[in-house]
Amino acid sequence: MKAVVFDAPGGPDVLHLTDVPTPARIGSEVLVKVSAAGINPIDAKTRSGAGVSVGIPFYPTVIGRDFCGIVVESPYDGHPLKPGDEVYGISAAPRTFGSYAQYVAVPSLQVARKPRRLTPIEAAAVPTAALTAWGLVVDVAKAHEGQRVLIHAGAGGVGHLAVQLAAYFGARVTATTSGNNVSWLRELGAEEVIDHTTTRFEDRVSDVDVVIDLVGNVHDNTGTRSLGVLRHGGLIISVPTGSWPGFATEAEEAGVRWSGYSVSPDAACLAVISRLIDSGDLHVHVTEIFPLEEASEAHAQLERGHTRGKIVLEVP
Repeated sequence: MKAVVFDAPGGPDVLHLTDVPTPARIGSEVLVKVSAAGINPIDAKTRSGAGVSVGIPFYPTVIGRDFCGIVVESPYDGHPLKPGDEVYGISAAPRTFGSYAQYVAVPSLQVARKPRRLTPIEAAAVPTAALTAWGLVVDVAKAHEGQRVLIHAGAGGVGHLAVQLAAYFGARVTATTSGNNVSWLRELGAEEVIDHTTTRFEDRVSDVDVVIDLVGNVHDNTGTRSLGVLRHGGLIISVPTGSWPGFATEAEEAGVRWSGYSVSPDAACLAVISRLIDSGDLHVHVTEIFPLEEASEAHAQLERGHTRGKIVLEVP
């Protein structure tokens, strides 16, 4: 099969298209013919030698977590996912070959049926971002009516879904973004949107219950500055904790609760997300589509920052 591989960590240009063996399905796995593969920041970090690169067992390797495609082999005849079903999910990369390929073998508990109203391109953008947003908003923040939530990087892949989910569960959402996304985030459910290029968010908000921090201290000490806008005993959830080694200590000193977060591939939760998408309560935005052979250009685009929604690879 055709797949995008890299032979050693490096910049986007280490990614290249080549022929590799089609993975063999074993045990409870399904074999999926991939139609599209979503690109996530963790893919770029892993390619560069950070992220979860420590889990790569050998090179060359195929990265990529998110995918949408068609089941070609199931674990057994009576399995709920049958050949011909359109599905989406998260691969086991980097332990095994990932989704930047024509086929992927995936544990069936990481795969759900594709939302009916989405194209394969759109569906491939959903799994990691939506499951991360769900975990942050529902599992950790426990979003509820009247809760005040500040979401940094609200227009990003995870952020634009977190804004919608928090609003869906009744929270009063404030989001930070750059200026060209302000009206869009209001349409998605944010009560207030702050353009971080012109306004310091701490000048506009205070006493919030939860901060969902998708930036950390990698830019303008966003994480540390967020501690000052939380009410006493409020909660900060930081996803990029690697940029903020003093995260826990600073949060405790500020008198607030803290948590990191790592997404878990969960077909049952994906099925709930599918229902929200099909009911029109949750929308995913794909900003750019690249052919599989241009994965390096797609990674370069992602790393330039300020991507609205998601970038997706179309697989031939």
